[in-house]
Amino acid sequence: MEIVIPNQLSTLGHPQRLALFRLLMRRYPDRVPATELADALGLKPSTLSAYINTLMQAGLVTQERSGTSLRYAVDMDAARDMIGYLLHDCCRGRPEICLPDLAPGEPGLGTLPDRNYSVLFLCTGNSARSIFAETILRDMAPDRFDVHSAGTQARSDLNPFAVEVLTQKGHDTSALRAKAVAEFQGADAPQFDFVFTVCNAAANEECPPWSGQPISAHWGLPDPVKVTRTDAEKSLAFHQTYGALRNRLAGFAALPIASLDRLSLQKAVDDLGQVDHKGS
Repeated sequence: MEIVIPNQLSTLGHPQRLALFRLLMRRYPDRVPATELADALGLKPSTLSAYINTLMQAGLVTQERSGTSLRYAVDMDAARDMIGYLLHDCCRGRPEICLPDLAPGEPGLGTLPDRNYSVLFLCTGNSARSIFAETILRDMAPDRFDVHSAGTQARSDLNPFAVEVLTQKGHDTSALRAKAVAEFQGADAPQFDFVFTVCNAAANEECPPWSGQPISAHWGLPDPVKVTRTDAEKSLAFHQTYGALRNRLAGFAALPIASLDRLSLQKAVDDLGQVDHKGS
């Protein structure tokens, strides 16, 4: 341990290796293809390969072959060991020394209070997946959640197939609109308890930290907007995405949020992000 930790910290001292590690942390527990990592970070494949190999040699990243592609994920046990070493050695096991100061009203490491919870769903365009999630959860549990959605690169219009599916499922779409994430980052913006990304591109982006230390998770789903075949096939893709999100959100709405500590709650929402992509 005494030898491994300094090597890991030295490895993360390189800005681009750190950026790669942070991206994989944002995508955890997903395994991300090398091509997607290179695109997200603007790296040549050879450069990415060198950075990944160094992170793997330090024990911070694992590799898995899926068909003809290689996929990568953070070794969370190693990351915890590294952080734990810093906490217990450098901070003498006293989290109040090393953890960042919390502003008044910000949650600590315990449970969230039993109240109405504010939730934000993020995607790049806010035209389909995040709109689905906003609408489903709002109608599923209106007395428990204050729900919003936004896009990091919001389009001006909702996808017509998304609106059609929501209408078919009995949702009121009259007040829905595509929104930019900037609407929720000002001084008067809500303080969120949960922030979910529902597309890989949004999760890959470097976003400013949210005030209030919300629980965050990545619930990436294939983009139905990218289906370019027949209208019937497009409609099927949107229905599948709707069903997958509804399944995950039913599990989320059923969580005993106020009785779970933040670590247990984080694991629960991470696990929900691994629910099968195809819904009914």
